[in-house]
Amino acid sequence: MSGAAIITVLSGLVLLLAVMRAAQVLRQERGTPREGGRGTEPGPGDSIIESHYSSGVSGGQSMSYRISRDPQTYAKLFIPKDHKK
Repeated sequence: MSGAAIITVLSGLVLLLAVMRAAQVLRQERGTPREGGRGTEPGPGDSIIESHYSSGVSGGQSMSYRISRDPQTYAKLFIPKDHKK
């Protein structure tokens, strides 16, 4: 068996193992809530996101963004200002 064939077979086995492991994890996590997952729980109030940028010794920039936790208010952010009702 040539070197290229061995590499191809081993690469296929690694890929097969990765796919099998992913399927196993998906089956185990199905229906379970994700702790620390993506997003925030809907509700009243805002989430505050802080962004800090430093360009080295000479300075940087800090900003804070307020994002509504109410899904309807959040969705309205994406409607263009000139949209007619």
